[in-house]
Amino acid sequence: MKAIEIERKFLVRNDSWRDCAGASHVLQQAYLSRDQNSVRVRLIDGRSACLTIKFRTVGLAKDEYEYEIPVEEARDLLLHTTGHVIEKTRYRVLHEGRKWDVDVFAGAYEGLTLAEIEIASEYDLPPLPQWLGREVTGNKRYSNRAMAVASCSRPWVHAAADDGATL
Repeated sequence: MKAIEIERKFLVRNDSWRDCAGASHVLQQAYLSRDQNSVRVRLIDGRSACLTIKFRTVGLAKDEYEYEIPVEEARDLLLHTTGHVIEKTRYRVLHEGRKWDVDVFAGAYEGLTLAEIEIASEYDLPPLPQWLGREVTGNKRYSNRAMAVASCSRPWVHAAADDGATL
């Protein structure tokens, strides 16, 4: 299914978001290409899977195509990816009527917590929760794709700590 994705991403300052957290899902995801566009395979709770293709357009917007795929095929694809498999638990958190996704990373990026919100346009200014730290929208260091292909030297640790973000 085709969609246009526009999102903002933030470091998370503390765990007070957990008071409003709803459902969570354990995600394993990896990337099948290293070019500017991304092809991602994602396994969700070990029970469902999807293949996502994203093309950057103008500004923050990305054309996104996402398709359900068989779980066994996703597991096979995770073995043939470019770089590391990103492991995280994603929580849905409501704040002033808006849905935020809070990702608590495990594995190579254990200690990193990021929050993102999908917005209708680049001019959409949702109310920001107090538990957010510095905005990192567009900072490639915090891109899942960049983290998957990085050497896992954890370059985000010092920057996040300087912001008082959850480590």
